Amino acid sequence: MGSKLYVGGLPYAATEQQLNETFGAHGTVASVKIIADKFTGQSRGFGFVEMSSDAEAQAAITALHGTEMGGRTLTVNEAKPMERSGGGGGFGGGGGRGGKRDRW
Repeated sequence: MGSKLYVGGLPYAATEQQLNETFGAHGTVASVKIIADKFTGQSRGFGFVEMSSDAEAQAAITALHGTEMGGRTLTVNEAKPMERSGGGGGFGGGGGRGGKRDRW
Protein backbone atom coordinates (compact mmCIF):
# COMPACT_ATOMS: atom_id res chain seq x y z
CA MET A 1 0.00 0.00 0.00
CA GLY A 2 1.17 3.52 -0.73
CA SER A 3 1.02 6.46 1.62
CA LYS A 4 -0.77 8.72 -0.90
CA LEU A 5 -4.51 8.86 -0.32
CA TYR A 6 -7.42 9.92 -2.50
CA VAL A 7 -10.01 11.97 -0.60
CA GLY A 8 -13.36 12.38 -2.33
CA GLY A 9 -16.62 13.98 -1.26
CA LEU A 10 -14.92 17.10 0.03
CA PRO A 11 -17.06 20.16 0.69
CA TYR A 12 -16.31 22.72 -2.01
CA ALA A 13 -15.32 25.23 0.68
CA ALA A 14 -12.79 22.86 2.31
CA THR A 15 -9.24 24.17 2.58
CA GLU A 16 -5.92 22.38 2.47
CA GLN A 17 -5.34 23.56 6.06
CA GLN A 18 -8.56 21.81 7.18
CA LEU A 19 -7.47 18.59 5.48
CA ASN A 20 -4.03 18.88 7.04
CA GLU A 21 -5.60 19.17 10.51
CA THR A 22 -8.13 16.37 9.92
CA PHE A 23 -5.55 13.88 8.65
CA GLY A 24 -2.87 15.11 11.05
CA ALA A 25 -4.86 13.57 13.92
CA HIS A 26 -3.94 10.16 12.46
CA GLY A 27 -0.26 10.69 11.65
CA THR A 28 2.23 13.00 10.01
CA VAL A 29 0.92 14.65 6.86
CA ALA A 30 3.61 15.05 4.19
CA SER A 31 1.47 17.00 1.69
CA VAL A 32 -2.10 18.03 0.89
CA LYS A 33 -3.52 19.02 -2.49
CA ILE A 34 -7.14 19.92 -3.24
CA ILE A 35 -7.86 19.70 -6.96
CA ALA A 36 -9.43 22.82 -8.45
CA ASP A 37 -11.08 23.50 -11.80
CA LYS A 38 -8.46 25.04 -14.07
CA PHE A 39 -10.84 27.66 -15.44
CA THR A 40 -12.84 28.76 -12.39
CA GLY A 41 -10.39 27.88 -9.63
CA GLN A 42 -13.24 26.31 -7.62
CA SER A 43 -12.61 23.05 -5.78
CA ARG A 44 -13.71 19.95 -7.68
CA GLY A 45 -14.60 18.19 -4.42
CA PHE A 46 -11.61 15.88 -4.18
CA GLY A 47 -7.95 15.94 -3.36
CA PHE A 48 -4.92 13.98 -2.26
CA VAL A 49 -3.20 13.63 1.09
CA GLU A 50 0.21 12.05 1.46
CA MET A 51 1.00 10.54 4.85
CA SER A 52 4.56 9.91 6.02
CA SER A 53 4.10 6.13 6.31
CA ASP A 54 1.88 3.32 5.08
CA ALA A 55 0.73 2.58 8.65
CA GLU A 56 -0.41 6.17 9.14
CA ALA A 57 -2.17 6.12 5.76
CA GLN A 58 -4.03 2.96 6.75
CA ALA A 59 -4.98 4.50 10.11
CA ALA A 60 -6.38 7.57 8.32
CA ILE A 61 -8.40 5.40 5.90
CA THR A 62 -9.84 3.36 8.76
CA ALA A 63 -10.72 6.43 10.83
CA LEU A 64 -11.99 8.82 8.13
CA HIS A 65 -13.59 6.79 5.31
CA GLY A 66 -17.36 7.29 5.51
CA THR A 67 -17.23 10.17 7.99
CA GLU A 68 -18.84 13.56 7.36
CA MET A 69 -17.10 16.84 6.67
CA GLY A 70 -19.20 19.95 6.02
CA GLY A 71 -22.32 17.89 5.38
CA ARG A 72 -20.68 15.59 2.82
CA THR A 73 -19.52 12.00 3.26
CA LEU A 74 -15.79 11.48 2.73
CA THR A 75 -14.36 8.73 0.59
CA VAL A 76 -10.82 7.96 1.66
CA ASN A 77 -8.75 5.25 0.00
CA GLU A 78 -5.36 4.54 -1.49
CA ALA A 79 -4.63 6.76 -4.48
CA LYS A 80 -4.17 4.90 -7.73
CA PRO A 81 -1.33 5.89 -10.06
CA MET A 82 -2.44 8.41 -12.67
CA GLU A 83 -2.67 6.85 -16.11
CA ARG A 84 -1.78 8.92 -19.11
CA SER A 85 -3.37 8.02 -22.40
CA GLY A 86 -0.85 7.62 -25.18
CA GLY A 87 -3.35 7.85 -28.00
CA GLY A 88 -2.27 8.85 -31.45
CA GLY A 89 -4.49 11.90 -31.56
CA GLY A 90 -6.28 10.85 -34.75
CA PHE A 91 -3.26 10.95 -37.02
CA GLY A 92 -1.89 8.01 -38.89
CA GLY A 93 -3.65 5.35 -40.82
CA GLY A 94 -2.95 4.50 -44.42
CA GLY A 95 -3.57 6.95 -47.20
CA GLY A 96 -5.59 4.40 -49.08
CA ARG A 97 -3.87 5.18 -52.39
CA GLY A 98 -0.63 3.38 -51.82
CA GLY A 99 1.36 6.59 -51.54
CA LYS A 100 0.81 7.58 -55.16
CA ARG A 101 0.34 11.23 -56.03
CA ASP A 102 -2.47 10.70 -58.49
CA ARG A 103 -4.82 13.57 -59.09
CA TRP A 104 -8.02 11.60 -58.49
